[in-house]
Amino acid sequence: MKILIIDDERKLAETVRRSLTGNGYFADIALDGASGLQLAYEMQYDLIILDINLPDMEGFEVLQRIRQNDAVPVMMLTARTSLEDRVRGLEQGADDYLAKPFALSELQARVQALRRRGSGTESRRGPNVLRVADLELDLLRRRVMRGNARIDLTAKEFSLLTILMRRQGEVVSRLVLAEHVWDMNFNSNTNVVEVAVRRLRSKIDDPFDTKLLHTIRGMGYLIEYRPE
Repeated sequence: MKILIIDDERKLAETVRRSLTGNGYFADIALDGASGLQLAYEMQYDLIILDINLPDMEGFEVLQRIRQNDAVPVMMLTARTSLEDRVRGLEQGADDYLAKPFALSELQARVQALRRRGSGTESRRGPNVLRVADLELDLLRRRVMRGNARIDLTAKEFSLLTILMRRQGEVVSRLVLAEHVWDMNFNSNTNVVEVAVRRLRSKIDDPFDTKLLHTIRGMGYLIEYRPE
């Protein structure tokens, strides 16, 4: 079982990770919302433990973005104890709510409960391998193939391709790509997205006859197979 911990309290996050790994789980840590979202988009987690108070955005916003693409169980962690916050989290798609401070034994029990509850949700979640025509992206192995050819991508290129392939056939704006792959505070004057898309296209499209990565002028980019 793979778990993502999104919490800016490094000491607490490390303590939770040690407790989880000691019980046979695999756990990653993200210390802010942006990096947490990037990991959530790239990897396939069985559970996300999400703090509400993050330095760059509220956990509620992170939860909303996760829910746009994934039904992965989410447990909210927070020092807030008001009924309003608990209700808000549950209404926006959280599966459980644990107030700080908490006992690690209670956390483990709740993780086990969510694991049992989520065992039948795999069909609602994204696959480990994404495919568009003969382009294949393996999220777990972090491997990209086109036909029989292995394609080597940088970490940013892999993230960029993952987002586009998860939204196959959908136009994704430069702003969305910049927020998810680079920095939440995106400067619209920079051409970082165009440069990255150009480099990605040179690897996944230029050597092949059929083009999959398309530019929609004034709107953004999309990946889809367009038969001749």
